[in-house]
Amino acid sequence: MNIAVLISGGVDSAVVVHQLCEQGYKPDLHYIKIGMEGEDSSCSAEEDIELSQATARKYGLTLEVTDLQQEYWDQVVGYAIDRVKRGLTPNPDVMCNRLIKFGAFEQRIGCHYDKIATGHYATNVERDGLMWLGTAKDPVKDQTDFLAQLSYEQLQHTIFPIGHLMKEEVRQIAIDAHLPSAKRKDSQGICFLGKINYNDFLRKFLGEQEGKIIDIETNRILGTHRGFWFHTIGQRKGLGLSGGPWFVVKKNVKKNVVFVAQGWDTQLQYGHDFRLADLHFITRNPWSDEELTGTGMPIQFKIRHVDHFMEGLITKQEDGYHIHSDSPIQGIAPGQFGCIYDRDATICLGSGEIGY
Repeated sequence: MNIAVLISGGVDSAVVVHQLCEQGYKPDLHYIKIGMEGEDSSCSAEEDIELSQATARKYGLTLEVTDLQQEYWDQVVGYAIDRVKRGLTPNPDVMCNRLIKFGAFEQRIGCHYDKIATGHYATNVERDGLMWLGTAKDPVKDQTDFLAQLSYEQLQHTIFPIGHLMKEEVRQIAIDAHLPSAKRKDSQGICFLGKINYNDFLRKFLGEQEGKIIDIETNRILGTHRGFWFHTIGQRKGLGLSGGPWFVVKKNVKKNVVFVAQGWDTQLQYGHDFRLADLHFITRNPWSDEELTGTGMPIQFKIRHVDHFMEGLITKQEDGYHIHSDSPIQGIAPGQFGCIYDRDATICLGSGEIGY
């Protein structure tokens, strides 16, 4: 089997290379160069490429660097800026996977291989003659929410060799195999930003505009902010307010107002329902219309990248799919992706943008 590995310079993708070589494969390694470059916003890939080259040399493999920065700018960064301007909370990493790593790369290079292997914490599950996106063994590292916008064809062409391992097992394999990136720390933050602060990124493209911070319960002006685009629903840090904690619970985009509520136990930062107007099923919709328009079907879900799932019910209504949970859901942010799973949280069924 002819396999391409998407290598990042981190420990996870390096262990993928090691595992495949141990199984007798000789994969080609590909580093995708994305991110922003320019006088004020540089994202250096030098260390990533050096470590990827060292891994390639260790196993006698080839490494190719593919520049997809323009595609990334046009499709992912453009998407993020558009959503933020509209007061929404985007997830660039989800779109990077769909449009770049499994999109533009697939169209240019990946299509020439039998399979693409990545270091994502997810699994391939065959069921009922179909391929499904399975959750990882490690619930803390599970990355299926970042992959839940993949098409069925993209999923069929991809394998996740480390999804059955815990993170500490992956790290130990790397140490035992003396991989160059064995002790490298995991990357944090949004993929296109690199070392750039997120607020600095927003400031560069959207500027600043002073607005009011208002207590939603008393309508009292508590302070000012520099633009609603710097704040998201559920946010606690970075508000500069005393007497907290304060949580962002609402934004008025037209008037550039950020509304907050006080206290850890304020119910204004919680909800029990949200809507997915454009729910994307990766493999197929497993339910009939009768099941979804009645009392609903039990599922588990996430509305952000966290280490746990929540139980809920999914129903289909005229304006899209609705998710209800008896447990309070903190920080429901329009624009973020709601990711849905089967009842046991073993299969990721898909995701959709949370609507107002």
